[in-house]
Amino acid sequence: MQSDIYLRRWLLAAGYDKHEVRRMLRDGSLHVIRRGAYVQYAPDDPAAQHALLIRAALAELSSDVVVSHVSAAVLHGMRVWGIPLDRVVLTRARRRSGARQGHRVHVHCAPLESDEIVLVEGVAVTSVPRTVVDVARANGFEQAVVVADAALEAGLVDEAQLAAALARWPRWPGLPAARRAIAFAARGSGSVGESRSRVAIATAGLPAPLLQWEVRRSDGGFVGRVDFGWPRLRTVGEFDGRVKYGKLLRPGQDPAEAVYEEKLREDALRAEDLAVVRWTWPDLSRFAPVAARLRDRFRPT
Repeated sequence: MQSDIYLRRWLLAAGYDKHEVRRMLRDGSLHVIRRGAYVQYAPDDPAAQHALLIRAALAELSSDVVVSHVSAAVLHGMRVWGIPLDRVVLTRARRRSGARQGHRVHVHCAPLESDEIVLVEGVAVTSVPRTVVDVARANGFEQAVVVADAALEAGLVDEAQLAAALARWPRWPGLPAARRAIAFAARGSGSVGESRSRVAIATAGLPAPLLQWEVRRSDGGFVGRVDFGWPRLRTVGEFDGRVKYGKLLRPGQDPAEAVYEEKLREDALRAEDLAVVRWTWPDLSRFAPVAARLRDRFRPT
């Protein structure tokens, strides 16, 4: 982590007066991260903003805290969805005393073994397995699946490590919910939308799809990779997030060209006698119509 957090008390001790601090805030030389903490550049990305909040909080707390839960997930680079990022979450390796919950910082007290603490750019953070379990214990199923999927897909953790982390503290509150979310987690989801789609598909009672299915012609030629595949039902599903076509762009490629290439890809899939069903972000909140379209197109072979 770069040390570009400026606490108000540090600035005053360095010779700046309160009027100079206010002027720098007015002219954009400094930006408020939290009360009494500033940076020279404020990123737009929520995860990057949260990382700054973490650093600002650590600058004012004792050194016995460990970044944990969703804050640890952010520092490990996991995708996060549906969990507020306006409060830093930390843990003290104690059983009771020292916990507190404020507007900007939530400090848990819980046992932490030495192998459950790692350094991320010099900052003490709960390990990836412990982080995934803590997130799954403290948040909803869909939010937990997003984080667990991200950790598995990025190769930050494997199923055995998650199972060991679940077994270590068998009496923790929230552990049954964590077990369900982690059992559902899988490699192959390349985005928040794809993880949420898996949850929606399962909730709708549809068969579990293959993830990142590589479609090939009868002669073995590659046709395309799809987000979700039901080979025996001759159907593929594609989640269309707004960033998807941006990811498909080659250097210097026009977005319209990428959209056209995607249309050709879909035509090639249909030529292999595959039905193609697409959905977008708004559909994830009301998935029943998409589920109906999928059922209509399923054709058992």
